[in-house]
Amino acid sequence: MYEGKYPHKRYRITLDFLKKHISTSESILDLGVENPFSEIMKSEGFKVENTQGEDLDLNFESVTNTQAEVVTAFEIFEHLVAPFNVLREIKSKKIVVSIPMRLWFSAAYKSKTDPWDRHYHEFEDWQFDWLLEKAGWKILDSAKWTNPTKKIGFRPLLRYFTNRYYIVYAERV
Repeated sequence: MYEGKYPHKRYRITLDFLKKHISTSESILDLGVENPFSEIMKSEGFKVENTQGEDLDLNFESVTNTQAEVVTAFEIFEHLVAPFNVLREIKSKKIVVSIPMRLWFSAAYKSKTDPWDRHYHEFEDWQFDWLLEKAGWKILDSAKWTNPTKKIGFRPLLRYFTNRYYIVYAERV
């Protein structure tokens, strides 16, 4: 999945933020198929169920039929054409969601081999906040962080100073 580039920093910060707001006694529906981070959540004592790879732009059953108290979505909404629709349909009272932020010096991401691994949206924090609020969520906490690389060059240098990830904890209004 990560081709030798396991995102240690992102996973550590995401897990700390999740632990800050969600108890291991609360059940979680994690949007997206099982992945290394959903396995980390389970190993930390969280009760996690994943969606099955359905197209969340068109099929909302997983979020409307779940009994989970919390929905998580880590780097999912940038892949959707219409994330507003699934956000509006979530019945759980709490969400913890993160996105990679738009980098003004980098083009939108598009995998050459995987049609699911494309970014339709490149959000700025204010855009994502607006999306959540319009879909009926009240943001109670958020955080941003950088993602430096070990490459040499102007763009890698900018990654030391430009926030790359944004995470939000919100509750249904």
